[in-house]
Amino acid sequence: MGDWVDNSTKKGWLTSIFELGAWLGCLYSGFLAEILSRKYAILVNLGVFTVGVIIQSSAAVAGVSCMIAGRFITGHQGLAIGAISVNVPNYNAEVAPPEVRGSLVALQQLAITAGIMISFWIDYGTHYIGGTGEGQSDAAWLVPICLQLIPGIALAIGLLFMPFSPRWLVHHGREAEARKVLSSLRNLEQDHPLIELEFLEIKAQSIFEKRSTAEKWPHLVALTPMNTFKLQFVAIGSLFTTKAMFRRVITATVTMFFQQFTGINAVLYYAPSIFEALGTSSNTTSLLATGVVGIAMFLATIPAVLYIDKLGRKPVMLAGSLGMGICHFAIAIIFAKNQHQWATHKVAGWAAVAMVWFFVVNFGYSWGPCAWVLISEVWPLSNRAYGIALGASSNWMSNFIVGQISPDMLKHISYGTFIFYGLMTAGGALFLWLYVPETKRLTLEEMDVVFGSVGVARADSARMKEINREIGLDDALRNMGIKAENDRSDSSGDEKWQSPKGEVEEIEMKN
Repeated sequence: MGDWVDNSTKKGWLTSIFELGAWLGCLYSGFLAEILSRKYAILVNLGVFTVGVIIQSSAAVAGVSCMIAGRFITGHQGLAIGAISVNVPNYNAEVAPPEVRGSLVALQQLAITAGIMISFWIDYGTHYIGGTGEGQSDAAWLVPICLQLIPGIALAIGLLFMPFSPRWLVHHGREAEARKVLSSLRNLEQDHPLIELEFLEIKAQSIFEKRSTAEKWPHLVALTPMNTFKLQFVAIGSLFTTKAMFRRVITATVTMFFQQFTGINAVLYYAPSIFEALGTSSNTTSLLATGVVGIAMFLATIPAVLYIDKLGRKPVMLAGSLGMGICHFAIAIIFAKNQHQWATHKVAGWAAVAMVWFFVVNFGYSWGPCAWVLISEVWPLSNRAYGIALGASSNWMSNFIVGQISPDMLKHISYGTFIFYGLMTAGGALFLWLYVPETKRLTLEEMDVVFGSVGVARADSARMKEINREIGLDDALRNMGIKAENDRSDSSGDEKWQSPKGEVEEIEMKN
């Protein structure tokens, strides 16, 4: 790879081209999932992913241009990954039973950190192929690239045996097929009350989305590919039209900006270079220290997914900011004092390495999972899908910038890199403290009050109540001994847009 590894600017581009592609993939993911189905959209992107791996693997013969093309144009770790990162969670949420959807979100975060951990140790192992010196074989980097085909192909094969999303089927008028899929997924007869109840809930949500679209953009009601494409951009643009909604835009996009500018992906992408700069004795030792980064973040994520709903979002994220900021400034001080004498101050070098490990622990339990939870909770029902997409777009673009600038920063300002990310972490904490509300246990109506858009969630709730009554969902709930939403007092302070799923989930778990 020559100059593309040694030149810090080119190294940044080689790494960050992934995030730029992912940003674009994130933008088209909703369109593809809606016109093809979630299932086929994932399969298409897995095909693109596979082609990208093959093109990348040819870089040993054809040159670095194939590596760049594989990472961006064909989508490997770029377009395809950006789209898959949106479509897979959506598909999981739409086929899973209601009582385990929250657990699946937690498991997804754990799976991501587990994948990072495993990839680090694969890199460490393949580093020994052909020796660790000048004679190292190209297989040392080709094998990790090609190994990525295994999970991609496994996912594609498994998905062939999976059904279409019931929600997508209902939304596109294939209701009989949706009932059949629900019956198969829940292992219950099609006429079982729980199947009828879940089907009606899905249908109510579909009708709600169509009526919301008809009210705001009547010219885009028909589910044609062109209308679906236009709707993605028109709906996101509408988020900027009122001051109250723009406050939510700021909350989501700036939160994701600061999540990336804590420097987490500077550490994950360039950990070997960072550890080498901190005086580790060899590239092998740097890769070993990088493997510990993966383990630390994986273990730190476990308590987060268990306790986030008990402790809230802001306290956990502020605690994480404090820990990450301390780590950044501690590394900067150690680096500044010892950068020219690591050989005689090995303890100082390992102290800085330990601070990097402690940094990823603080990120793993705080900004890692909590930022994604927070940006999904601040939106009214009628804007949620587009708001989350906007937040994800901000995340990928910020990720691209961090990946691009970090190698040059490490080369030209050395320990100043950690001061910069420490200050950005402090800025994120200040933004969180002064601007972002605590979203734990807030109803949609209470969220409206916080953001100054009183009435949006109430209007959504009124529309959903009307739909529930119209399609017979209220009657289905009463038949099961559950109080329907239209039976509940408006003064209860517990008005929500959907049926009382807590009670439904309890019945489902008993069955």
